[in-house]
Amino acid sequence: MSFSIADLFAQHFDEKFDLHEQYLNNQMVRVLRTIGYDRKYQRAIGQYLYDDEGNEYLDLLSGFGVFAMGRNHPTIVKALQETLTLELPNLVQMDVSLLSGLLAKEIIATCPDNLEKMFFCNSGTEAVEAAIKFARYTTKRPRIVYCEHGYHGLTMGALSLNGEEIFREGFGPLLPNCSAVPFNDLAALEQALSGKDVAAFIVEPIQGKGVNLPSDDYLPEVERLCKKYGTLFVADEIQTGIGRTGKFWAIEHWGVKPDMVLMAKALSGGFVPVGGVAMTAKIMDTVFNRMDRAVVHGSTFSKNNMAMAAGLASLHVIHDEKLVENSAKIGEDIIATLNAMSPKYEFLKEARGKGSMIAIEFQSPKSLGLKAAWAMLEAANKGLFCQMITIPLFKEHRVLSQVAGHGMNVVKLLPPLNLTQKDRDWIVDAMEKTIADTHNVTGSIWTLGKNLASHALKNKK
Repeated sequence: MSFSIADLFAQHFDEKFDLHEQYLNNQMVRVLRTIGYDRKYQRAIGQYLYDDEGNEYLDLLSGFGVFAMGRNHPTIVKALQETLTLELPNLVQMDVSLLSGLLAKEIIATCPDNLEKMFFCNSGTEAVEAAIKFARYTTKRPRIVYCEHGYHGLTMGALSLNGEEIFREGFGPLLPNCSAVPFNDLAALEQALSGKDVAAFIVEPIQGKGVNLPSDDYLPEVERLCKKYGTLFVADEIQTGIGRTGKFWAIEHWGVKPDMVLMAKALSGGFVPVGGVAMTAKIMDTVFNRMDRAVVHGSTFSKNNMAMAAGLASLHVIHDEKLVENSAKIGEDIIATLNAMSPKYEFLKEARGKGSMIAIEFQSPKSLGLKAAWAMLEAANKGLFCQMITIPLFKEHRVLSQVAGHGMNVVKLLPPLNLTQKDRDWIVDAMEKTIADTHNVTGSIWTLGKNLASHALKNKK
């Protein structure tokens, strides 16, 4: 009897949520059903998802950034199909692979000129783990400094650098000698580095949780302070990199040269997990300084042919389709158009971001009626107002978005980089209609708000 994934998918299509309830994270199923996101998607092309009724959805999450080129891009599919049929030697552990060498060369060509070496792994959090180890070994120092509200992954070392308590709670004790400073606070950073015991300062050029932008002098001064105190400057570009912010690397907006750049997500085109660390030759040569240390850090599947082929094809698509330029153009247009709405809508504070990394922040209004409604939601659960934006965006306008972080009134857009003018209009129109609806406290959207507040209060009890 032949084996067929297509047959399995068709045969068990209606069992998706039941299987997850029985064998996987049933709380995730509860969340999806509670907020009405329990759709049965059948296929995906580019920036669009299609459910079993043929409805088209615009995905502004792109798998948390991995589908920067859109889903099922034909060029990447073709590269993977070709790789599978070539009968290449793969993961020959007493050997080195050609495809990983080619991908390393392509990536280094995009990086600041002080970065000359690559280390590959399977994910962003593995890249962070590697950076921690490499920094400590290179500097012979114990401490790692990171930013409050930063996000660097969920494995134990990366979790120790996570600035959100909800992810850390109950998993301690975490890695010692890790401490946080406020983002965009140079005085606090200098104080933390001044003891000359900090191996690395790891920072997202733009913080993912909330899409917090640095001041223009922040990252250049970070670079200067790290050099002054002998600390390695590590840029976590796992989410911001590979075209997301309208530059290939977000650090290009500020012209800085970190000692390490961390990457993952978009590098794989969303097909095969892959992460990496670009670094100076000094770091690589210090960690791997003798033949008997050639294997002191690695990852079994890290340079597998499928991942490397996906990476090479993804870089080709990014360049060939000018997706970095499109990200900058469309993103700037969306941000400017949303900001132009703010005088009309009391709840809308601002839109901000760079390229296709966009935040829409909401605020307490001045009108008494609206202010009372806002206060009701905030009392139930801080940041609940944004669910009144994201849920109607999805259910009424078929636009998939997310709240930017716990306890904040910020909606985050992280779309594929290939958005069209049609998509731009879809986003702007859906967002304006939804925001306008929130200003009618007798409308159906506030019935949703009251239900959300009721659920939140029950959960607190």
